Amino acid sequence: MAGTNSSEIRIAGVGRLYVAKADTKLPTAFSGISATDWGADWTDLGYTSGDGVTFSKKDKLEPVDVWQAVSPVHFVYSDRDLTLKFSLLQFNEDTLPFFMGGGKVDPVAGATDVFKYDIADRPYANVRALGLEFTDVQASDGSAVTYRFGIPRGQVTAADDIKLARKSAAQLGITFTAMANADGSALASFVMKDDSYAA
Repeated sequence: MAGTNSSEIRIAGVGRLYVAKADTKLPTAFSGISATDWGADWTDLGYTSGDGVTFSKKDKLEPVDVWQAVSPVHFVYSDRDLTLKFSLLQFNEDTLPFFMGGGKVDPVAGATDVFKYDIADRPYANVRALGLEFTDVQASDGSAVTYRFGIPRGQVTAADDIKLARKSAAQLGITFTAMANADGSALASFVMKDDSYAA
């Protein structure tokens, strides 16, 4: 609804990130228990830094110039980048390969609680689905709205430097970029439990 309405302001107070096999469907059920809603197909990536997630949509338009005008008369869309940027704080068998670009963590034969992760000599495509959920508890009446955002196909396109220091937690900084589907389906989707969208 148009006009000023403070109940439609959103603050991503508490959120989670999930990863799954490419083309895994974004859940549309809202039971109040995130783990149940997302199910076994999605893996919770755990703690992220307090900066949360940075959502970026950048469209590149090429101007069509004509002799008869000094301003463009039309624009042609030439590119669209849709990315999520975030930093994972947990190191485990899910987060480290996701950050590094694929592969898996294996136990070392003959050793107890010793594991090995090999970094490939060249990058490989590691296409995954990425899901984001956040809940905003309304200050006015204590009700909650929940938003989900899902990229069915994408991959890590940038990884930040890992800083190992005595006074701060090591972080796995990731930029995840959406990829188009061959069938022309949505690049990404929002699913909201929010009555502000009711007609």
